[in-house]
Amino acid sequence: MHSKFFQLVVCALFFNAAIITATAAAAGGFEPVPVDAIYPPLKSNGSADDALETGHVVDESFSMAASASKPWRIAFLFPHIKDPYWVSCDYGVISEAMRLGVAADIFPADGYDDLTGQLRKMDEAIAAKYDAIVISPVSQTANNSSITRAKAGGIPVFELANDSTSDDLTVKVTSSLKGMGIKATQWIIHDAQKRGLKSINIALLPGPADAGWVKGEVEGTNEAAHNAPIKVNIVAVKYGDSDLIGQSQLAAQLLGQYGKKLDYILGCTGCAPAAVLPVKMAGLKGKVRIVAYDLTREIANFIRRGDIVAAVDTRGVSQAKVAIDAVVNFLEGKNEALPHTILIKLGLLDKDNFAEYAFDSSIAPKGYEPVLSYHPGKK
Repeated sequence: MHSKFFQLVVCALFFNAAIITATAAAAGGFEPVPVDAIYPPLKSNGSADDALETGHVVDESFSMAASASKPWRIAFLFPHIKDPYWVSCDYGVISEAMRLGVAADIFPADGYDDLTGQLRKMDEAIAAKYDAIVISPVSQTANNSSITRAKAGGIPVFELANDSTSDDLTVKVTSSLKGMGIKATQWIIHDAQKRGLKSINIALLPGPADAGWVKGEVEGTNEAAHNAPIKVNIVAVKYGDSDLIGQSQLAAQLLGQYGKKLDYILGCTGCAPAAVLPVKMAGLKGKVRIVAYDLTREIANFIRRGDIVAAVDTRGVSQAKVAIDAVVNFLEGKNEALPHTILIKLGLLDKDNFAEYAFDSSIAPKGYEPVLSYHPGKK
């Protein structure tokens, strides 16, 4: 049985690698990515949004790195790989590792409640003496000591997507997490005005409470609501890991508590899709409109069908590619002055721009399944 299972796994890996190779060859890399590069001086022990407020911000385009001179070994620590966002990040990492000729190993934890698991994987990556580590922290502060330990061991640590307050990171690659909340909420406010509403009730399903991206989303929503030209009532914020079952239960609770008083639900990539069925079952489709803080293929399909009305886009594929390119540039000694933070500029998808939207910067190819390891020359 174990032998048959191993054969199936190997076949799946070969199949997925073929998808990546074909897609990467067709794409020929990626076009320069619009970013805000943030340089010191800036606030110490701060978030990426603190850097945006206090640092020297330069409007730039990030160009792809040249092929590496050697097969550098890079470890990626994801919070999990249970939803389409992290699958897209997986695709960005693996496809770009193949183009660059470097080794990439992705180590997912079991979720945002698995801090212990992510810390253990960080210890294993340090012990394995990777040339660099890229972490997507499950916590904004609780991963910091492990980042410090890796740096002390001579391993540069980069950050992808999720934020932390560590000053021992080499470079952060993310998007403005507060900006996600602001942009999504501003879309809601504009939509409400078009509907002739003078006040609205919204509920948030932002994700796990301790994650840096969740805190940024909620903070941005609060700021946009406070500055809105109409009355915006945030009637509830329900936190939880971004799994379908748990988030569906939270959405049902919201609808049971607030019912027809609710106008919008704003949710994370795993949360917004989970609200679709509960809204339909409550007979509130069209009355309660769902907006997503970020974009996945699933959410794009829901927007096409009208089940979700809009989504901010942090361009997950581009984030992952920029992160691994930044690592290779650093290891190759090609950076004269490193930015503290590279913020990928946000997009927004709704029915009005759906037909011409550049999905390849955000979403893995259709049918892609995660691949957790790529080593040049190995099958």
